[in-house]
This record gives sequence, C-alpha cells and structure tokens, in this order.
Amino acid sequence: MSATNSQHFDIVIAGGGMAGSLLAWCLLRARPALRLAIIEKQTAARQSAEPAQQIQPASFDSRSIALAAGSVSLLQRWGLWQSLADKACPLQQIWVSDKGHFGKTLLTAAEYQLSALGQVLEVEHLGNLLGTKLLQQPNLQYFQPDTISAVTPTIDAQQVQLSSGAELTTRLLIIAEGGLSQSRQLAGFAVSSDDYQQSAIIANLALAQSHQHTAFERFTEHGPIALLPLTGQRYSLVWTVARDDVAALLALDESQFTAAVQQAFGYRAGIFTGAGQRAQYPLLLRRPDQVVRHRTALLGNSLHNLHPIAGQGFNLAIRDIQALLLAFDEAADPGSYQVLRAYQQLREQDIKRVIWFTDALVRGFSNSSRMVALARNAGLAAMLLCDPLKRPLAMQAMGRGQPYAKY
Repeated sequence: MSATNSQHFDIVIAGGGMAGSLLAWCLLRARPALRLAIIEKQTAARQSAEPAQQIQPASFDSRSIALAAGSVSLLQRWGLWQSLADKACPLQQIWVSDKGHFGKTLLTAAEYQLSALGQVLEVEHLGNLLGTKLLQQPNLQYFQPDTISAVTPTIDAQQVQLSSGAELTTRLLIIAEGGLSQSRQLAGFAVSSDDYQQSAIIANLALAQSHQHTAFERFTEHGPIALLPLTGQRYSLVWTVARDDVAALLALDESQFTAAVQQAFGYRAGIFTGAGQRAQYPLLLRRPDQVVRHRTALLGNSLHNLHPIAGQGFNLAIRDIQALLLAFDEAADPGSYQVLRAYQQLREQDIKRVIWFTDALVRGFSNSSRMVALARNAGLAAMLLCDPLKRPLAMQAMGRGQPYAKY
C-alpha cells in the first residue's frame, strides 16, 4: 500500500467491544491530542438524537460482568464509575463449595474491611456509557463495519489494509478483538489452544427472595455453576456443562430450564422462579506466544482467553489497560520498543498467575478421583477455618494482585 494514500493515526485499535472501547476512552482521557482509530466488524448501533434515548433500560436477558474491587477503583479513577454505581449490585460475600462434598469456604467483604468485594454490572450499562462518551471525541475515527485484511510492518509504523479498501498507518496497533481474533494471526502471533470439552450457558434467573448480595461458585461433576447477584432480585448464571449436553438444555422451555438449574445447583441460593434468554459458548484456553510484536500489542481476550471460572477475564483486560497507560505515560512514540517492552513486563506475571489459577481450578474440580476430591475439599475446609490460607483467593477475587500506582 502507498503511505501517501493512507490515513495516519497515533494508535489504531482493532476491536470496538468492551475492552477496545474502554481502552480508547482511557487513552483519550490521558492524552486528548492523540489521533485514534477503532476498527470494528459489527454494524454500528443507530444513535438517537436524544441523549436520554441512547441508554436502554436494564434487560432481563443482559450479560453481566463481575468487577473486582480493584477494577471498580480503576473505573472510578477513569471517570466512569460515578455514572454506573447505581446500576451495579454490590458483591458482599462469595460462597465456594464442591457439590456433594464437605468442602466449602466463604469470602466476605467485612473481614477485609470493605463495603464490597466487587460489583456485578450488566454489560449494556458500561457499553452505552462508553459509546456516548466516545461519540464526543473529535480525535477518534471509527471504521465500522470493517476488518483488517493485511498488516505490513515498517520501521516506524504498521501499515493496515482494511477489507473496505481503506489504508491506515499507525505508530501502534492494538488488537482487542476477542479470543478468535483474525488480526492477531495477520500480525504474526502464534496461538496455542486447550479445549476443555465444556460449554458455558449464560442466562439471568429470577429469584423468589433476596439474594443478600451473595455470589456462589459451586463445583459439580460436570463443571462449575456460578451465580452473580444482580439488581432487582435476579442472579446472573454461568453454567458450565459437558458440550454434548448443551443442545438439550437450550431446547428446554423456560420452566423446564429453571427446574434443571435448580436441580443442578440445589436450594442454597434460594428458589429460582424464571430464566431469561439463554446463550452458550465453547470453553477453551487460548494463549498467544507473545504479548507484543513490532509496533503491535495484544489486549483483553486476544491476549488471554480464559475459562469463565472465578470471573477473571474482564478484570484482566482492565489491568491490561492500566498497564498500557503506565507503559505509555509521557512517551512521544506509543509504539516504541521501550513502551512495548514495559507493557510486556507489567503483564506477563499477572496473566500467567491467573491462567494457572483458573486452569488449576477447572482441572482440579473436574477430576473424579476420590483422592483429588479429598484433597480439594480439605483445602476448602481449611480456608474456611484459617484466614491466611484464604487470603490469596480473596486477593485474587478482589483484583488486588497488581497494585499499580498511577492511572
């Protein structure tokens, strides 16, 4: 492609989803003079002329994210949480148990002198807020719907060809497209993949009683079931099942599905009275061979595509953004070797630790061996009785493992 015919940007973000949009907001908030572009394959949602009509009311079928206390602190620092706090449900305690066994442990906010371990938020609220804010940024340009068809490195830039025919050059290409990113492959990253042979079914559940701001992570013989408290006497369900069972569960009507969840989970969380629309996705662990390459950085699920156990994925993405801001700081060239090297060093250990943590939970609690079951239940019981044993799990749940000082 000819550089003279290209549009030039300081940073191009491939992927305009939650991670990419949040990154764009943080970059422009820190450095308003940056020229940014977002490439997004999904068709842009129509925006109303009335700002009040751009925000839709909470949906029974909305997807939700569990935000660790550390992530909430960052969103507050980035000027976003103030508009989200009244839409979120505080998470005050988490029960972790192994169905059919004696082992269990309880994490509470009170024992760590916090008002909440985290917050559960429906994705649409953050998405709508970011969409409204980014539309007001004069230095941000969207290429949507569009995708990257070729990436050509030069010494001082990445040249990006789009499927629409547009040509861009950028000092830094950030790929935040999700676990199945095609741009990641075009940029030269190799990816290893482990298939858990499981799928996650997600839905919102209605409750007959209050959830008392309590979350549950219950391990069963088929995989974990997570319940996250939502506003309005609802739970967000993430139900891990064997892949062969997915079609039958999706085919159930609402009452049958609600009964199936009740039977699988039990009555510890109360009585489920209804279920919203269901969705499913296969569970794999995808790991690229590098965090960065020449003038290119991975972020979010393009960098770490995890099992949803313990709700670590989006919290990791928030820490990716924080690290990139720290690495970037006052640098004149956002794609320089020094910036990318600093970003890699800030992220490698945190990502490795969380991947190990989530993978060990999946494999350890999916193992039917009696000796393994005895060991894991003894561990859960010990945590219930001994705070020092429980503290690492609590710190991970609260997102306190990487205390970055700035941004």
